[in-house]
Amino acid sequence: MSDTPKQQSTTAFYGQAVASFSVAMAATAVGIYQLSADAWVRAFLAIAVLYLVTSCFTLAKVIRDRQEAGKIVSRVDQARLEKLLAEHDPFEKL
Repeated sequence: MSDTPKQQSTTAFYGQAVASFSVAMAATAVGIYQLSADAWVRAFLAIAVLYLVTSCFTLAKVIRDRQEAGKIVSRVDQARLEKLLAEHDPFEKL
């Protein structure tokens, strides 16, 4: 069975993703805090942003899990095919 290299993110890419997320959350928090609206409106927007962020994390995890499950099924199918091919003797008389 062929071993496909596992894709890994570089440290720089990971750092950029964390920094980008942090800046976006901080900017949104400052924007909501500075908004000239009642406290309940700002609280509603803050809760909506937190809900959106947690939903994004959940969606990303579900997509990743489905992709990994597809890779496992593909590897099992590949192993079965290789086993059948290894056991097959084309010169065997029926």
